[in-house]
Amino acid sequence: MSVHTEDDGRRRVSVPHPIANLDDIEGRAEREALKSLGPDTLMMVGDHQPLPAMPEKPKLLDFYTLRFGKTARNHLLQSAALARKAGHGEKIVLTCLLHDIAMGALIRTDHGYWGAQLIAPYVDEEVAWAVQHHQALRFFPDPQVGYEYPQAYVRFWGEDYVVPDYLKQAYETARKHRWYASARAITLYDLYAFDENVTIDPGEFEDIIGRHFKQPKEGLGFDNSATAHMWRTMIWPNNFL
Repeated sequence: MSVHTEDDGRRRVSVPHPIANLDDIEGRAEREALKSLGPDTLMMVGDHQPLPAMPEKPKLLDFYTLRFGKTARNHLLQSAALARKAGHGEKIVLTCLLHDIAMGALIRTDHGYWGAQLIAPYVDEEVAWAVQHHQALRFFPDPQVGYEYPQAYVRFWGEDYVVPDYLKQAYETARKHRWYASARAITLYDLYAFDENVTIDPGEFEDIIGRHFKQPKEGLGFDNSATAHMWRTMIWPNNFL
């Protein structure tokens, strides 16, 4: 364990992690297994080294450039780019850009639920709803829109995998909801957003974020919102205070 001191006197503790980042395990069989999970493995932040300092008043894109690993950043940006290319409106593009953001707070279980809570103070209600429900919808095919059960899930969990009851219930609720199409859009542009040869500048979405994400003047994590602590967790993932 090591202690790092910031310029403003804050102390951070870094604890080594055996698999800190998906990009660090090239050549291992686990890499392919983890990648087959898709979004569930995206945002393991490397906590064995000091992280880059964040601005005093962090904006959303600062988390993409300074906190999310390459795999995570590329996935979210590619997902948003695919939605935009398909002709969706800016709100759906933003939803795809945010759909796995909770994993930046080191939360993998129920990432849709946590992600919805994380962004709720700053986005339209429909965006947060879609982020929450994409977690359930991705397990259920919808041939009418061209979404089939992912073969990657079969490879990882097996042919006999049973979706938990709470996700089945969430799916049934979402299927009848007026915003179903918004959550379903995430699943459509989620599966095919893992091209390692495609790099997208986060700045391409700056205008969309500016129009649809309510950036607090104090900076994310310091505006006393109900989820400010979650943004601070991403800023200082190793802070034990």
